[in-house]
Amino acid sequence: MIWKKFTIHTTTEAEDILSANLADLGIEGVEILDKVPLSDADTKGMFIDILPDLGPDDGKADVSFYVEVTDPKTKRERLENAAREAADPAVDSSYTYAVSNLYTEAELKELLCKIRDMLTEMQRYVNVGEGTMESSDTEDKDWINNWKSFFHPFTVGNILIKPTWEEVPTGDEDKLQIDIDPGTAFGTGMHETTQLCIRQLQKYMADGDEVADIGTGSGILGITALKLGAGHVYGTDLDEEAVPAVHNNLKANHLPESAFDMLVGNVIGDEAVKDKLGRGKYDIVAANILAPVIVLLTGEVGPLLKSGGIFITSGIISDREADVLDAFRSHDDIFEILEVNHQGEWVNVTARKR
Repeated sequence: MIWKKFTIHTTTEAEDILSANLADLGIEGVEILDKVPLSDADTKGMFIDILPDLGPDDGKADVSFYVEVTDPKTKRERLENAAREAADPAVDSSYTYAVSNLYTEAELKELLCKIRDMLTEMQRYVNVGEGTMESSDTEDKDWINNWKSFFHPFTVGNILIKPTWEEVPTGDEDKLQIDIDPGTAFGTGMHETTQLCIRQLQKYMADGDEVADIGTGSGILGITALKLGAGHVYGTDLDEEAVPAVHNNLKANHLPESAFDMLVGNVIGDEAVKDKLGRGKYDIVAANILAPVIVLLTGEVGPLLKSGGIFITSGIISDREADVLDAFRSHDDIFEILEVNHQGEWVNVTARKR
Protein backbone atom coordinates (compact mmCIF):
# COMPACT_ATOMS: atom_id res chain seq x y z
CA MET A 1 0.00 0.00 0.00
CA ILE A 2 1.31 3.46 -0.92
CA TRP A 3 0.91 6.25 1.62
CA LYS A 4 1.60 9.96 1.40
CA LYS A 5 3.99 11.09 4.10
CA PHE A 6 4.00 14.73 5.20
CA THR A 7 6.83 16.00 7.37
CA ILE A 8 6.72 19.34 9.20
CA HIS A 9 10.14 20.76 10.13
CA THR A 10 9.75 22.41 13.49
CA THR A 11 11.29 22.60 16.99
CA THR A 12 11.25 20.39 20.06
CA GLU A 13 9.53 23.28 21.84
CA ALA A 14 6.60 23.11 19.42
CA GLU A 15 6.36 19.37 18.71
CA ASP A 16 3.82 18.50 21.40
CA ILE A 17 1.53 21.43 20.61
CA LEU A 18 1.80 20.69 16.90
CA SER A 19 0.93 17.03 17.48
CA ALA A 20 -2.14 18.00 19.50
CA ASN A 21 -3.25 20.47 16.83
CA LEU A 22 -2.87 17.83 14.11
CA ALA A 23 -5.03 15.49 16.18
CA ASP A 24 -7.68 18.23 16.39
CA LEU A 25 -7.65 18.34 12.58
CA GLY A 26 -8.37 14.62 12.43
CA ILE A 27 -4.86 13.20 11.95
CA GLU A 28 -4.63 9.88 13.79
CA GLY A 29 -1.07 9.29 14.93
CA VAL A 30 2.14 11.19 14.27
CA GLU A 31 5.80 10.25 14.12
CA ILE A 32 8.25 12.53 15.93
CA LEU A 33 11.96 12.54 15.17
CA ASP A 34 14.19 14.67 17.37
CA LYS A 35 17.50 14.33 19.18
CA VAL A 36 16.19 14.61 22.71
CA PRO A 37 17.64 11.61 24.59
CA LEU A 38 15.20 9.26 26.28
CA SER A 39 15.36 9.55 30.04
CA ASP A 40 15.35 6.60 32.43
CA ALA A 41 11.70 7.40 33.12
CA ASP A 42 10.92 7.25 29.38
CA THR A 43 12.42 3.79 28.93
CA LYS A 44 11.48 2.29 32.30
CA GLY A 45 9.48 -0.87 31.78
CA MET A 46 9.80 -0.72 27.99
CA PHE A 47 11.26 -3.38 25.71
CA ILE A 48 13.52 -1.34 23.43
CA ASP A 49 15.91 -3.48 21.44
CA ILE A 50 17.56 -0.68 19.49
CA LEU A 51 18.22 2.90 20.55
CA PRO A 52 19.73 4.89 17.64
CA ASP A 53 22.56 7.33 18.30
CA LEU A 54 21.16 10.57 16.88
CA GLY A 55 23.86 12.92 18.14
CA PRO A 56 23.49 16.00 20.37
CA ASP A 57 20.11 17.69 20.75
CA ASP A 58 19.92 20.64 18.34
CA GLY A 59 16.39 21.76 19.24
CA LYS A 60 15.00 20.69 15.87
CA ALA A 61 12.19 18.21 15.34
CA ASP A 62 10.39 16.59 12.44
CA VAL A 63 6.72 15.78 12.97
CA SER A 64 5.37 13.43 10.31
CA PHE A 65 1.95 12.00 9.54
CA TYR A 66 0.68 9.59 6.90
CA VAL A 67 -2.45 9.65 4.79
CA GLU A 68 -3.88 7.26 2.25
CA VAL A 69 -5.43 8.94 -0.79
CA THR A 70 -8.27 7.27 -2.65
CA ASP A 71 -11.26 8.14 -4.82
CA PRO A 72 -14.64 9.07 -3.29
CA LYS A 73 -16.33 5.78 -4.28
CA THR A 74 -13.63 3.60 -2.71
CA LYS A 75 -13.59 5.68 0.44
CA ARG A 76 -17.35 5.42 0.79
CA GLU A 77 -17.22 1.63 0.34
CA ARG A 78 -14.46 1.22 2.92
CA LEU A 79 -16.25 3.43 5.43
CA GLU A 80 -19.42 1.37 4.97
CA ASN A 81 -17.50 -1.89 5.42
CA ALA A 82 -15.81 -0.55 8.54
CA ALA A 83 -19.17 0.55 9.96
CA ARG A 84 -20.65 -2.91 9.38
CA GLU A 85 -17.67 -4.59 11.03
CA ALA A 86 -17.79 -2.18 13.97
CA ALA A 87 -21.40 -3.20 14.55
CA ASP A 88 -20.60 -6.92 14.38
CA PRO A 89 -19.37 -8.26 17.75
CA ALA A 90 -17.86 -11.27 15.99
CA VAL A 91 -15.39 -9.09 14.07
CA ASP A 92 -12.10 -7.99 15.63
CA SER A 93 -12.04 -4.26 16.43
CA SER A 94 -8.92 -3.74 14.29
CA TYR A 95 -11.17 -4.17 11.21
CA THR A 96 -10.24 -5.64 7.87
CA TYR A 97 -10.84 -2.32 6.15
CA ALA A 98 -8.66 0.29 7.85
CA VAL A 99 -10.00 3.80 7.40
CA SER A 100 -7.67 5.88 9.53
CA ASN A 101 -6.26 8.93 7.75
CA LEU A 102 -8.16 8.09 4.55
CA TYR A 103 -8.73 11.10 2.27
CA THR A 104 -9.88 11.95 -1.20
CA GLU A 105 -7.72 14.35 -3.24
CA ALA A 106 -10.09 17.23 -2.50
CA GLU A 107 -10.16 16.45 1.23
CA LEU A 108 -6.38 16.25 1.37
CA LYS A 109 -6.01 19.62 -0.35
CA GLU A 110 -8.37 21.16 2.21
CA LEU A 111 -6.49 19.48 5.09
CA LEU A 112 -3.12 20.82 3.94
CA CYS A 113 -4.52 24.34 3.73
CA LYS A 114 -5.78 24.04 7.31
CA ILE A 115 -2.37 22.81 8.46
CA ARG A 116 -0.58 25.74 6.84
CA ASP A 117 -3.03 28.16 8.47
CA MET A 118 -2.50 26.39 11.78
CA LEU A 119 1.30 26.74 11.51
CA THR A 120 0.92 30.46 10.84
CA GLU A 121 -1.30 30.82 13.90
CA MET A 122 1.12 28.84 16.07
CA GLN A 123 3.94 31.26 15.27
CA ARG A 124 2.13 33.81 17.43
CA TYR A 125 2.68 31.87 20.65
CA VAL A 126 5.44 29.26 20.12
CA ASN A 127 8.70 28.97 18.20
CA VAL A 128 7.84 26.66 15.30
CA GLY A 129 11.28 26.99 13.68
CA GLU A 130 11.17 26.51 9.92
CA GLY A 131 7.51 25.62 10.00
CA THR A 132 7.82 24.15 6.52
CA MET A 133 6.17 20.98 5.22
CA GLU A 134 7.36 18.49 2.64
CA SER A 135 5.74 15.40 1.18
CA SER A 136 6.90 12.02 -0.06
CA ASP A 137 5.49 8.59 -0.86
CA THR A 138 6.12 5.58 1.34
CA GLU A 139 5.07 1.92 1.40
CA ASP A 140 4.15 -0.44 4.22
CA LYS A 141 7.44 -2.25 3.66
CA ASP A 142 9.36 0.97 4.42
CA TRP A 143 8.02 0.98 7.99
CA ILE A 144 8.92 -2.68 8.39
CA ASN A 145 12.48 -2.23 7.14
CA ASN A 146 13.62 1.26 8.23
CA TRP A 147 14.65 0.09 11.72
CA LYS A 148 17.23 -2.24 10.18
CA SER A 149 19.76 0.57 9.85
CA PHE A 150 20.11 0.51 13.67
CA PHE A 151 20.60 -3.27 14.11
CA HIS A 152 24.28 -4.25 13.97
CA PRO A 153 26.27 -7.33 15.04
CA PHE A 154 27.01 -7.70 18.76
CA THR A 155 28.23 -10.40 21.11
CA VAL A 156 26.89 -12.08 24.24
CA GLY A 157 29.74 -14.05 25.77
CA ASN A 158 31.18 -16.16 22.97
CA ILE A 159 28.05 -15.82 20.82
CA LEU A 160 27.91 -13.43 17.86
CA ILE A 161 24.38 -12.26 17.04
CA LYS A 162 24.10 -10.46 13.74
CA PRO A 163 21.38 -9.37 11.33
CA THR A 164 21.08 -11.64 8.30
CA TRP A 165 21.94 -8.76 5.97
CA GLU A 166 25.36 -7.95 7.50
CA GLU A 167 28.75 -9.66 7.28
CA VAL A 168 30.65 -11.19 10.19
CA PRO A 169 32.84 -8.48 11.76
CA THR A 170 36.59 -8.98 11.51
CA GLY A 171 37.86 -10.79 14.59
CA ASP A 172 34.55 -12.50 15.36
CA GLU A 173 34.91 -15.37 12.90
CA ASP A 174 35.55 -17.93 15.68
CA LYS A 175 32.41 -17.08 17.70
CA LEU A 176 29.23 -19.11 17.68
CA GLN A 177 27.15 -17.28 15.07
CA ILE A 178 23.42 -16.64 15.16
CA ASP A 179 21.75 -14.82 12.26
CA ILE A 180 18.48 -13.06 13.05
CA ASP A 181 15.88 -11.17 11.03
CA PRO A 182 12.95 -10.51 13.38
CA GLY A 183 10.63 -9.47 10.54
CA THR A 184 7.45 -8.25 12.23
CA ALA A 185 7.95 -10.57 15.22
CA PHE A 186 9.61 -9.48 18.45
CA GLY A 187 13.27 -9.92 19.26
CA THR A 188 16.66 -8.99 17.84
CA GLY A 189 18.56 -10.14 20.93
CA MET A 190 19.85 -6.66 21.72
CA HIS A 191 17.55 -6.08 24.66
CA GLU A 192 18.99 -6.70 28.14
CA THR A 193 16.32 -9.28 28.96
CA THR A 194 17.19 -11.44 25.95
CA GLN A 195 20.89 -11.24 26.76
CA LEU A 196 20.21 -12.29 30.35
CA CYS A 197 18.38 -15.38 29.05
CA ILE A 198 21.12 -16.18 26.54
CA ARG A 199 23.75 -16.15 29.29
CA GLN A 200 21.65 -18.57 31.32
CA LEU A 201 21.24 -20.87 28.32
CA GLN A 202 25.02 -20.83 27.92
CA LYS A 203 25.36 -21.84 31.56
CA TYR A 204 22.69 -24.53 31.87
CA MET A 205 22.33 -26.05 28.37
CA ALA A 206 23.53 -29.62 27.83
CA ASP A 207 23.79 -31.50 24.56
CA GLY A 208 20.52 -33.07 23.53
CA ASP A 209 18.36 -31.05 25.94
CA GLU A 210 14.67 -30.65 25.19
CA VAL A 211 13.80 -26.93 25.39
CA ALA A 212 10.51 -24.99 25.45
CA ASP A 213 10.57 -21.28 24.54
CA ILE A 214 7.41 -19.56 25.77
CA GLY A 215 6.73 -16.30 23.93
CA THR A 216 9.29 -17.18 21.28
CA GLY A 217 8.87 -14.14 19.00
CA SER A 218 11.64 -14.25 16.37
CA GLY A 219 12.87 -17.54 17.83
CA ILE A 220 16.18 -16.15 19.02
CA LEU A 221 16.27 -18.04 22.33
CA GLY A 222 15.23 -21.32 20.76
CA ILE A 223 17.75 -20.92 17.94
CA THR A 224 20.45 -20.08 20.49
CA ALA A 225 19.54 -23.26 22.38
CA LEU A 226 19.86 -25.32 19.18
CA LYS A 227 23.23 -23.75 18.40
CA LEU A 228 24.34 -24.62 21.94
CA GLY A 229 23.41 -28.26 21.42
CA ALA A 230 19.71 -28.65 22.24
CA GLY A 231 18.14 -31.72 20.72
CA HIS A 232 14.81 -30.07 20.01
CA VAL A 233 12.90 -26.83 20.74
CA TYR A 234 9.17 -26.27 21.04
CA GLY A 235 8.15 -22.60 20.84
CA THR A 236 4.85 -20.99 21.74
CA ASP A 237 3.56 -17.53 20.96
CA LEU A 238 0.24 -15.70 20.89
CA ASP A 239 1.19 -13.93 17.63
CA GLU A 240 0.90 -15.91 14.40
CA GLU A 241 3.69 -13.76 12.91
CA ALA A 242 6.13 -15.68 15.10
CA VAL A 243 5.66 -18.78 12.93
CA PRO A 244 7.13 -17.39 9.66
CA ALA A 245 9.76 -15.48 11.67
CA VAL A 246 11.01 -18.69 13.27
CA HIS A 247 10.87 -20.52 9.94
CA ASN A 248 12.97 -17.84 8.22
CA ASN A 249 15.51 -17.66 11.04
CA LEU A 250 15.94 -21.44 11.11
CA LYS A 251 16.70 -21.28 7.41
CA ALA A 252 19.16 -18.40 7.90
CA ASN A 253 20.99 -20.48 10.52
CA HIS A 254 21.00 -23.67 8.41
CA LEU A 255 18.91 -25.49 10.99
CA PRO A 256 16.27 -28.08 10.04
CA GLU A 257 12.62 -27.13 10.54
CA SER A 258 12.12 -30.43 12.37
CA ALA A 259 14.36 -29.14 15.17
CA PHE A 260 11.98 -26.32 16.16
CA ASP A 261 8.21 -26.87 16.39
CA MET A 262 5.86 -23.91 16.84
CA LEU A 263 2.50 -23.66 18.55
CA VAL A 264 0.26 -20.58 18.50
CA GLY A 265 -1.50 -20.57 21.85
CA ASN A 266 -1.38 -19.63 25.52
CA VAL A 267 0.30 -21.89 28.07
CA ILE A 268 -1.49 -20.04 30.88
CA GLY A 269 -4.77 -21.72 31.72
CA ASP A 270 -5.01 -23.78 28.52
CA GLU A 271 -4.55 -27.46 29.29
CA ALA A 272 -4.81 -28.37 25.60
CA VAL A 273 -1.75 -26.25 24.83
CA LYS A 274 0.20 -27.91 27.64
CA ASP A 275 -0.91 -31.32 26.39
CA LYS A 276 0.48 -30.50 22.94
CA LEU A 277 3.74 -29.29 24.42
CA GLY A 278 4.09 -32.42 26.51
CA ARG A 279 4.30 -32.84 30.29
CA GLY A 280 7.43 -33.80 32.17
CA LYS A 281 9.32 -33.45 28.91
CA TYR A 282 11.62 -30.42 29.12
CA ASP A 283 15.11 -29.98 30.50
CA ILE A 284 14.82 -26.20 30.08
CA VAL A 285 11.88 -23.81 29.76
CA ALA A 286 12.71 -20.20 28.84
CA ALA A 287 10.24 -17.33 29.12
CA ASN A 288 11.32 -13.79 28.27
CA ILE A 289 8.01 -11.97 28.55
CA LEU A 290 6.86 -9.57 31.30
CA ALA A 291 6.81 -9.80 35.07
CA PRO A 292 3.01 -10.24 35.46
CA VAL A 293 3.10 -13.11 32.95
CA ILE A 294 6.11 -14.71 34.66
CA VAL A 295 4.17 -14.56 37.95
CA LEU A 296 1.37 -16.58 36.34
CA LEU A 297 3.79 -18.98 34.64
CA THR A 298 5.29 -20.02 37.99
CA GLY A 299 2.05 -21.92 38.52
CA GLU A 300 1.91 -23.35 34.99
CA VAL A 301 5.42 -24.39 33.92
CA GLY A 302 6.19 -26.97 36.63
CA PRO A 303 4.27 -29.82 34.93
CA LEU A 304 6.16 -29.22 31.66
CA LEU A 305 9.60 -29.69 33.23
CA LYS A 306 11.43 -32.87 34.09
CA SER A 307 12.54 -33.28 37.70
CA GLY A 308 15.63 -31.08 38.01
CA GLY A 309 14.63 -29.09 34.93
CA ILE A 310 15.58 -25.41 34.66
CA PHE A 311 13.13 -22.49 34.31
CA ILE A 312 14.86 -19.37 32.88
CA THR A 313 12.83 -16.16 33.10
CA SER A 314 13.31 -12.52 32.22
CA GLY A 315 11.39 -9.49 30.97
CA ILE A 316 11.23 -8.47 34.62
CA ILE A 317 11.73 -4.76 35.36
CA SER A 318 13.57 -4.25 38.65
CA ASP A 319 10.50 -2.74 40.34
CA ARG A 320 8.70 -6.07 39.84
CA GLU A 321 11.56 -8.33 40.96
CA ALA A 322 10.02 -8.87 44.39
CA ASP A 323 6.68 -9.90 42.83
CA VAL A 324 8.35 -12.58 40.73
CA LEU A 325 10.46 -13.87 43.60
CA ASP A 326 7.36 -14.03 45.81
CA ALA A 327 5.57 -16.01 43.09
CA PHE A 328 8.38 -18.54 42.90
CA ARG A 329 8.46 -18.80 46.70
CA SER A 330 4.70 -19.41 46.75
CA HIS A 331 5.48 -22.51 44.69
CA ASP A 332 8.40 -23.51 46.89
CA ASP A 333 7.26 -27.12 46.75
CA ILE A 334 7.95 -27.07 42.99
CA PHE A 335 10.81 -24.60 42.41
CA GLU A 336 14.15 -23.82 44.00
CA ILE A 337 15.49 -20.38 43.03
CA LEU A 338 19.05 -20.79 41.75
CA GLU A 339 20.03 -17.31 40.55
CA VAL A 340 18.86 -13.72 40.34
CA ASN A 341 20.83 -11.65 37.80
CA HIS A 342 20.60 -8.02 36.73
CA GLN A 343 21.48 -6.06 33.62
CA GLY A 344 20.53 -2.41 33.65
CA GLU A 345 17.04 -2.19 35.12
CA TRP A 346 16.14 -5.73 34.07
CA VAL A 347 16.17 -8.97 36.03
CA ASN A 348 16.58 -12.67 35.31
CA VAL A 349 15.33 -15.30 37.76
CA THR A 350 16.46 -18.88 37.15
CA ALA A 351 14.90 -21.74 39.12
CA ARG A 352 15.13 -25.53 39.22
CA LYS A 353 12.21 -27.93 39.50
CA ARG A 354 12.61 -29.99 42.66
